Amino acid sequence: MTRTLSTSPLPGLGERDFGDLIAWRHALHRHPDLSGQEAATADRVVEMIAPTCPDRTVTGLGGYGVAAVYEGAAEGPAILVRAELDALPIQELGNPPYRSERPGKAHLCGHDGHMAILAGVARWLGRNRPLKGRAIVLFQPAEENGAGAEQVISDPRYTDLAPDFALALHNMPGLPLGHAVAREGMMNCASRGMKLALTGRSAHAASPETGRSPVPALAHLATALTSLGKGRSQLDADFSLVTITHLSAGEPAFGIAPGHGELWATLRTQRDEDMAALVARAEAIVAEAANAAGLEHEISYHDIFRHCENAPEAAAILAQALAAESIPLAEAELPMRASEDFGRFGDQARAAMMLIGSGTDSPALHNPDYDFPDELIAIGARVFIRCLCTHLF
Repeated sequence: MTRTLSTSPLPGLGERDFGDLIAWRHALHRHPDLSGQEAATADRVVEMIAPTCPDRTVTGLGGYGVAAVYEGAAEGPAILVRAELDALPIQELGNPPYRSERPGKAHLCGHDGHMAILAGVARWLGRNRPLKGRAIVLFQPAEENGAGAEQVISDPRYTDLAPDFALALHNMPGLPLGHAVAREGMMNCASRGMKLALTGRSAHAASPETGRSPVPALAHLATALTSLGKGRSQLDADFSLVTITHLSAGEPAFGIAPGHGELWATLRTQRDEDMAALVARAEAIVAEAANAAGLEHEISYHDIFRHCENAPEAAAILAQALAAESIPLAEAELPMRASEDFGRFGDQARAAMMLIGSGTDSPALHNPDYDFPDELIAIGARVFIRCLCTHLF
């Protein structure tokens, strides 16, 4: 299918620049790094933005994060634009010529494209210094496990960056290619991973009654936890969802009745304040099932995402830039069920994220054949540059 979009950038970037950015995106796609392991990707970022001569480059930010700062001569706001460094632990099944060269790892969420967009913004800033305030281009680690934004913000060096506004984007399959969504209010649901371990006593498979197997309790909990879901969609105020993502018990052997098992589930609510109640209900069900079966149980939480909400002032900056660049608008059901750690930047800055459509016929995010459309690099860069132009130039 041939896709044609306007890629004419603001003055200062040309077709050769976008050819470079597309080639760089393909190189990132070939060499994906997982959350917390982005050292090589961070090095590629530093190498890419070095020719733009930032006034400051901060590396190792909150892990492997990289921030480039471009200072204006006069007082003004600080505006941060952010992309993610990490890929996913999924085997790529698509067959682009730049397919992942790392088995079991792939950029199947489009973070390679997001980085290319920010590299374009950095290249433009290298040729067009802000007149006032400062522009901050942030490449954030560990978004996929929900840890990266908090780690960046907790890094003492982030205090020196102190943005007034934080902006981001995410490509979105299902929306028309190159169309965008930017509005204030809820963007992403809250979620967290619940890891449950049940421990009893193993036994010979011929005499299972001499042990205490976690299997019946696991089977019960798989249904009982799932039944905690409420609401028909994430648009409902009381929405909650529990998804079982992993079940295991015992060893791969026919002669042993298991004495240990695990269940992993993702708990999801529309807002942060509803998560505590869902956690309490889930933990009560687990405790009841474990006690009834004579099992010990242990619960831990992972991949914790707070809900993501766009501040009105920041959403207006994105909306104005989209209008100035004549980017067509689309409709989307918000908040999205999928979680995003960008919302944490809203604790210290007015933050907003926009969505840019990857096409109505695109595979979904995290699908093994997903690939970021190169056409979006110019569009994303144009919008972010327009945001900076409006407030720093």
